[in-house]
Amino acid sequence: MQTRVTHGRAQVVREIRDAAALMADLAAPVPARSPWLTAALNVQSARPFARVRPAAVVAQRAGLPAAAPQERPGIDGVVLLSLRRRGLATSLTLLGAGPDVGPLPEGRPAARLYARDDDVARQLAAGVVDLLQGLRGPWTLRLAGLPLGDPTLRHLSAALLDSSTATTRSRRLVDELDTVADVRRSRDPAELERALPAVLASVAEPQRVFVRAAARLHAAIGQLEVAVVPSSAGPAAVLLTLLDTGPGGEDRWPWLGASDVGGLRRELGSPTAELTASAGLTRLARRNS
Repeated sequence: MQTRVTHGRAQVVREIRDAAALMADLAAPVPARSPWLTAALNVQSARPFARVRPAAVVAQRAGLPAAAPQERPGIDGVVLLSLRRRGLATSLTLLGAGPDVGPLPEGRPAARLYARDDDVARQLAAGVVDLLQGLRGPWTLRLAGLPLGDPTLRHLSAALLDSSTATTRSRRLVDELDTVADVRRSRDPAELERALPAVLASVAEPQRVFVRAAARLHAAIGQLEVAVVPSSAGPAAVLLTLLDTGPGGEDRWPWLGASDVGGLRRELGSPTAELTASAGLTRLARRNS
């Protein structure tokens, strides 16, 4: 099995595209699929003066036979990261996470470390460690929003002796709009455009670019529903819901919403796993003292 690390927007976009089949095989949720991640990558790359660099740690078994040399062999595992330079230190998070991108839907694990099996997970963890060891200066690593029992996270925790793991629970958004008002629901991108100003009004300004881009993209591919409670003064309620189709049928995941008439509430969601680690920060603090 081969492991490689690629850097830069163009290279990471290509790895995301090549990992699409793996993401589907692993039933990755919408925020951990190619369209969402590509939107996040594009927004990060377009920010002026942003010191963010994407990277991908890829694990791949033997390539295709010589009969198909023009095809790229499938990926067996990938970890997608964002590297942010802050002074002398580097902060690493999962691609698509962080306040400089946009809000993730809450209530269940939205992120993934994609590994086809435990052997691939072990190779991915070793590749992430090699990436960390190759960084110049102090670094911090935070991988959050992952499913409990993630095998790559387990191997990383064993390899990074000073790392710590935690379990958290966010509050999921519950859609009960139909119980309080007449709701107009649509998957038409034109309806999204009409509702976007009301949606963006409830989103922090730095995150509006991503929300607009991701919403438009997922509406175009049929993975977004917009629900509106109309009123004479504009929408009394608006909700964006991410849509996916799996073996159990359609999966609905409320993403962003606001209401003046009720019908939206939050409740405790499923637990998620998180790993944090760092190196070199003590030496940096002493140097600056």
